[in-house]
Amino acid sequence: MSIHQPPSPYAPPVFPVGMPPLATTGQRFLARLIDTVVLGVVWTLMLSATGALEYTLENPGEYDLPKVLVSVVLTFSLYFAYEGAMLARSGQTLGKKALRIRVAMLADGNIPGRHGWTRAAVYALPGILYPLLVGTVFWVVNSVWQLRDRPYRQCLHDKAAKTVVVSAW
Repeated sequence: MSIHQPPSPYAPPVFPVGMPPLATTGQRFLARLIDTVVLGVVWTLMLSATGALEYTLENPGEYDLPKVLVSVVLTFSLYFAYEGAMLARSGQTLGKKALRIRVAMLADGNIPGRHGWTRAAVYALPGILYPLLVGTVFWVVNSVWQLRDRPYRQCLHDKAAKTVVVSAW
């Protein structure tokens, strides 16, 4: 192959020297599942704090839309803060720590730092549009993107922040 030919799409990905191997799709899924439990706890606390949960329990089949909307905005704002701070500091959320994987900068394998906030924003903030189903549709597309992405198995939030998910050794 000459220097003017593009690399083969079947060639293994090129990583910086010393970069750990990519995390498996299963590891990423299980880590995100754990983080979704964290999100569920925050969601329940926000529904309770705004009175939306109490209203629904007292009025089965009904909900107080303004309180639910405030809960949604608070939940996903807090989840963004959780994910952004954890990724910026260590490259790991609680789920990633449990599965021994971490987020790394594609260019050099370092912890994402400020790019962790970009990654968190692209992942968490569309959830604010949950009542319109836009957030849900985006999450599904974003999450399954890694199944077709080659060679780095990146989701859209990885692409936005120029990150990959690797083994934490």
